[in-house]
Amino acid sequence: MRILLVEDDRLIGDGLKVGLEKLGFAVDWFADGAEGEEALYQAPYEAVVLDLGLPGLDGMEVLHRWRQRGRTEPVLILTARGDVDQRIAGLNGGADDYLGKPFALKEVQARLNALIRRHNGRPMPQLVYKNITLDPQTRRVTSDGKEIVLPPREISLLELLLLNKNKVLSKQMIEDKIYSWDEEVQSNAVEVHIHHLRKKFGRDLVRTVNKIGYIMEEA
Repeated sequence: MRILLVEDDRLIGDGLKVGLEKLGFAVDWFADGAEGEEALYQAPYEAVVLDLGLPGLDGMEVLHRWRQRGRTEPVLILTARGDVDQRIAGLNGGADDYLGKPFALKEVQARLNALIRRHNGRPMPQLVYKNITLDPQTRRVTSDGKEIVLPPREISLLELLLLNKNKVLSKQMIEDKIYSWDEEVQSNAVEVHIHHLRKKFGRDLVRTVNKIGYIMEEA
């Protein structure tokens, strides 16, 4: 799959290009907004990763021009963590999804795959861990084939863990992913959700990494 990457930060751009190519993507990387805009007209891309904070021709203007010219490729925008106004502007401007920096390569991969599947009209695969299955489309969770009813927040947390197996997720990262910007988050909210999931699926579902975060481990 061919991906267009428009990112001016050399460290992030190089990391994404090398990392995604190791995962099987073909990546064309442009650090300039004007060049990135033109690139989409010159080659077939399955999806775009677009930084909004580009110098010169910024990412919002690039996105606007693409949509004005009828380009429908799915666009994943990169924003500064906590920049809610930028996220909202990007989504309202035609982006299909967003990621706040810093981010995990595996999450970029998962989000790109999901965007491409949706764009092509293909169903999203189920997420599986041991005897637990989560259907991302229906949000239905089963254990040994029996449906387990979870509150929406716990489903979101379980999905986040399933998408990031074998990766430590910090408490802050989890809060950023499962709570909206205008919600008041209790200091122990993540711990409470983890506790509830463990009660329903067993203590070995998630391991606490002391003073760092949580990990769902799979051999």
